[in-house]
Amino acid sequence: MSSKGKLKIIPLGGVEEIGKNIYVIEYGEDIVIIDCGSIFPQEDMLGIDLVIPDVTYLQKNRERIRGFLITHGHEDHIGAIPYVLKQLGGIVPIYATRLTMALIELKLKEHKLSGSADLHVISPGDTEKIGGFDVDFIKMSHSIAGAVALAIKCPVGVVVTTGDFKVDYTPVDGEIMDFGKLADLGKKGVLALLMESTNVEREGYTMSEKKVGETFNSLFPRANGRIIIAMFASNIHRIQQVVESAQRFGRKVCLTGRSMINVSTVAMELGELHIPDEMLISVDDLDRYPDDEIVILTTGSQGEQMSGLTRMAFSEHRKLDIKASDMVVISANPIPGNEISVSRVIDQLLRKGADVIYESLAEVHVSGHARREELKLMHALIKPKYFIPVHGEYRMLSLHKKLAVSMGMEEENIIIPRLGDVIEVSKNSCRVASSVPAGAVLVDGLGIGDVGNVVLRDRRHLAQDGLLTVVVGLSKEDSKLISGPDIVTRGFVYVRENEELMDEARDVVIKSVNDCILEDRHADWGSIKGRIRDDLREFLYQKTKRSPMILPIIMEV
Repeated sequence: MSSKGKLKIIPLGGVEEIGKNIYVIEYGEDIVIIDCGSIFPQEDMLGIDLVIPDVTYLQKNRERIRGFLITHGHEDHIGAIPYVLKQLGGIVPIYATRLTMALIELKLKEHKLSGSADLHVISPGDTEKIGGFDVDFIKMSHSIAGAVALAIKCPVGVVVTTGDFKVDYTPVDGEIMDFGKLADLGKKGVLALLMESTNVEREGYTMSEKKVGETFNSLFPRANGRIIIAMFASNIHRIQQVVESAQRFGRKVCLTGRSMINVSTVAMELGELHIPDEMLISVDDLDRYPDDEIVILTTGSQGEQMSGLTRMAFSEHRKLDIKASDMVVISANPIPGNEISVSRVIDQLLRKGADVIYESLAEVHVSGHARREELKLMHALIKPKYFIPVHGEYRMLSLHKKLAVSMGMEEENIIIPRLGDVIEVSKNSCRVASSVPAGAVLVDGLGIGDVGNVVLRDRRHLAQDGLLTVVVGLSKEDSKLISGPDIVTRGFVYVRENEELMDEARDVVIKSVNDCILEDRHADWGSIKGRIRDDLREFLYQKTKRSPMILPIIMEV
């Protein structure tokens, strides 16, 4: 599907949504893929564990894939990697910085896929020849170590993708983003820029991560008991600041929650996180120390049902329960869609008497994403010929387009992409040429994509109106009713209090079967089931104004 002299950019995720980031860059017979992320399921996706991108296009072009280029280690950029590797088959090259790669390896081990990828650890500043592309990896600042932008070079020109970033002049690790490299790219000429749009609605600049460290230093002396801090396990720099505050105020640090322990262990092995041995204690050792000498770092900043903080709040944690003397700090913003879950956990913590600190009350969280002034700075440095806003819902992409126009870009040189758009870029044009299959694939347990719209519709139906099963026995010889009907309900009505309704429902079923056979002595079972379902649905709706899922079962006797 390649056109000579044309570069193609195909967003399979990460546009018109926040999460599920994956962008295909294609030239000639070569394809590289930027990121491969997942997204939280929406509230109406009942029972779904994860949502990943539709990679049908990549499956069809498997032999042309030269590698995955990963900008950083957050779930919305690496969460789908194990699932996509299973779908692609074979050994696929992956390029990522040290911490990002360690997090990817953790995922591959969990999925028993350790040998399914050819892993290339790179450092910011490196240049790699990948297929027909030369790729520069550029140091960026974000809320996780090892974040990079990418400059992807081919005969048509240079495509730059920023990944997730913010401009932080005082980063915790002391390593400032590579402004010089970005400016040099802009000076030499950038054909197309893909830039994140998450915080385009917010004026000004994002605060430095060090501001959170200052807040911790002001909160710690206020605490009379344990300090429990919930945050994303991947925010190594923030964990480091908690450790430094704990050290300053004479407290031990306890890590709890599988992801918190796993990620921190990997970060310590890589030298990205430093916790003195004498400071680190296990959850089993907490009883050996006074409460005012303890800091507990846990997961659960998003109110996830099985997370450490949620289980503590609702007294379901195996080792920990909330005390009235605890100070609980929620060091994160709710991801859109998680607000209700987070509020529920905060309410429960307050019921238990804890002192709860969250972003509305103190500066315990700063975003990892650039606000408007930082986005303007990036536009000014890179000066692209064409601009494609990504990583945002449609209103964000639209607003980012207006920001780019305000910076002097021609409106016709900006494309707001849709999922699956094939954007063809040449030296003199940029247009949406066609589209490829794209969308969401739902992961439920071990099943990938086996839950679709029909199954979700049934789950919603069951959740809202319940189930009613009708069992009848029909004669093998003449299809006459011999036994039943027996009616079993779940989630519809309480049968013992609605015996009259159930009796009437049985009469409706008997009449349906008899009428169906009277009209056609050779009626097939499908017709009989359909008649039972239709007549019973109409009867129940008239009586209750509810429409349960009706499941007729016919037994041949």
